[in-house]
Amino acid sequence: MIAELGHFSLILALIAALIQGFLPLAGTALGVRSWVNVARPAVFANAVFCTFAFCCLAWCFYTSDFSVMNVANNSNSMLPWFYRLSATWGSHEGSILFWTLLLALWGLAVALCSRRLPQDVMARVIGVMGLISVGLTLFMLLTSDPFIRLFPAAHEGRDLNPLLQDPGMVFHPPLLYMGYVGMVVPFAFAVAALIGGRLDAAWARWTRPWTSAAWIFLTLGISLGSYWSYYELGWGGWWFWDPVENASFMPWLTATALLHSLAVTEKRGCFKIWTVLLALITFSLSLLGTFLVRSGVLTSVHAFATDPQRGLFILGLLVLVIGGSLLLFAWRAPKVGTGGAFELFSREAMLLVNNVLLVVAMLAVLLGTLYPLFIDALNAGKISVGPPYFDSVFGPIMVPVILLMGIGPLVRWKDAKISDIVKRTAWCFIAAVILGAATPLIKGWSTWLFVGLTLSWWVLFTFIESLRENIRNFKGNFFGKIFKLSRSWWGMMIAHLGVAVSIVGIGMVMTYSLERDVTMTPGHEVNVGSYDFKFEDVKRGIRGPNYIADEGVFKVTENGKEVATLTPQKRKYFSSQMPMTEAAISSSITGDVYVSMGDQTVDGAWVVRAYDKPFVTWIWWGTLIMSLGAFIAMLDKRYRTRRRARSAQAEEGM
Repeated sequence: MIAELGHFSLILALIAALIQGFLPLAGTALGVRSWVNVARPAVFANAVFCTFAFCCLAWCFYTSDFSVMNVANNSNSMLPWFYRLSATWGSHEGSILFWTLLLALWGLAVALCSRRLPQDVMARVIGVMGLISVGLTLFMLLTSDPFIRLFPAAHEGRDLNPLLQDPGMVFHPPLLYMGYVGMVVPFAFAVAALIGGRLDAAWARWTRPWTSAAWIFLTLGISLGSYWSYYELGWGGWWFWDPVENASFMPWLTATALLHSLAVTEKRGCFKIWTVLLALITFSLSLLGTFLVRSGVLTSVHAFATDPQRGLFILGLLVLVIGGSLLLFAWRAPKVGTGGAFELFSREAMLLVNNVLLVVAMLAVLLGTLYPLFIDALNAGKISVGPPYFDSVFGPIMVPVILLMGIGPLVRWKDAKISDIVKRTAWCFIAAVILGAATPLIKGWSTWLFVGLTLSWWVLFTFIESLRENIRNFKGNFFGKIFKLSRSWWGMMIAHLGVAVSIVGIGMVMTYSLERDVTMTPGHEVNVGSYDFKFEDVKRGIRGPNYIADEGVFKVTENGKEVATLTPQKRKYFSSQMPMTEAAISSSITGDVYVSMGDQTVDGAWVVRAYDKPFVTWIWWGTLIMSLGAFIAMLDKRYRTRRRARSAQAEEGM
């Protein structure tokens, strides 16, 4: 009965979502206070029913209930228990249920953490989230029911895709979905602002922490997915500009612009229309990514193989959400105003240019992702848009973004002088150019590496200059002055430093990465850069929980000194009989040495790939630093509603 209880819980969740979506919005429009008051109980009920349904599906996977079609198609009794649980969101149906659950939990979090916000605002926000929940729950019940029974029950499951049987895929989808789905919160706040006609600094202050939280999850999810591709697929790449990778990267770009736009709206009351539009676009891109992954229009290692009928339902939901929100924007945006004026050279202007460039970068990625689909739909042939297009278009757009990242914090609000900024940052630019050229001149010239390293040094030196100027007016010792700076300022600067760290990793690995594809037998040795890889032995018949593997033993030396012993595997899974490559990697702060084994040839040799990946881990360390910066900014005291409420009460009592 577990599956039937889960299905019944989804029906109850749909009823709760209908109440959550319609009554609060109607109540605020008609002035019916009792309907407004039902918002929080409805979102709580929706979260409870979705949680129960998800737990039912997870239990079916955990107990290997192969009478449930979803379990039979995506699990196997030999799977370790943690992969059986992660298989809950490893299928199309399960991932949609997980999507809906996270949407309900985000709504519950907003209801619990925003009790001091105006009731009408909260009712509208929760109502909008309820309408989105209605669409996704209907999609599940009508086309993607995760609880469909098999009669008779399967004797054994087909197994989870071996690519997904990895610790990274236990955590990557939840983090990515948390970011994807979390973008519904700024979307709901934006729609609520358009309906109510209130868009001011307080609105931006309410919205900004939620946007930061979703951005952190999305950043970590994309980063973990990139790292999974790097070590699991065996080809040593960390980003392939795959259409599904792009589907998560596009909302990240606009969410980054949204965070900067919210900062301006909160501080200066400007960019109101920009901020609302970016909130609408970001969540719309999240829905677009959902459509691309589940519509069957893409072939990707990340995509769910589903029938086009399901894609049509998501497309209809996509058109309804995007079209409805943009129509509302066109109707109501003039009433929210544009905000205060500012000069051509000011911090506001710098951030505006930053937003425009990030949106242009998103459009470039969107064009490269969708253009082949349009050509195919018109029966005009099949084309492929790959890394050369994205690298040549995306890179130049981001160069001025990084330059502005260094200048922006040093420019005054409203009005500034160019001569003053030039005087203060001249040493930063000169030092950045000199140090940026040092590595390419020593190791081999690359213009793009020179640009990347120069920009990284530029961000670091402008951070130092900004720190020096910000603590100048504080009294006390150096460390005492540092602690007087706001968490918001520290968060911004740390996030910028994270970008610089990632740029170093990207530039170094793209310029100086070395690889060799060879056939080897035990006893042979191959040189890659400064490393020697000696194939010492093959251990056969190593058994895992649901596979058997041949394991190679490679000793890696540098200048005669042993660096690492790597043990890549070639696995064959019992259920699917699918062969899989498991790479072996030794990481250090200066880079990775990496070995993967392919197939064995007819003469007994093994196909081996050996890599030298300098500074590659800096890419992911940079994303962690970015996320840390955003988290620190969220802790700024002005986002603590209880403290603001006590301050307001104190002022009233004076």
